[in-house]
Amino acid sequence: MRKVLFVCSQNRLRSPTAEQVFASHPGIETASAGTNNDAETPLTTELVQWADIIFVMEKQHRNKLQKRFRSALRTARIICLDIPDDYDFMDEGLVRLLLAKVSRHLPL
Repeated sequence: MRKVLFVCSQNRLRSPTAEQVFASHPGIETASAGTNNDAETPLTTELVQWADIIFVMEKQHRNKLQKRFRSALRTARIICLDIPDDYDFMDEGLVRLLLAKVSRHLPL
């Protein structure tokens, strides 16, 4: 079972949408978090260490992740999806983008 973590800034729109969209995908377990201190679920060392793959929505999230959690990033693969903060939770356009960009990195 691969552990997949989705990361955005606030953990209110993009990453929770991704977590929900892929929650029933076979062979993976999902979680989501935000890089900001006031995020719904703030990113922690434990979450970073838990993940096999970390999908970040923007380059700034990857930069924060690498700076703040460098020692915890032992084997996790980080993939930047380049999805801007232009969507509401479960927005159809966001779901389509996530399916197109994330699916190719997940087990079948």
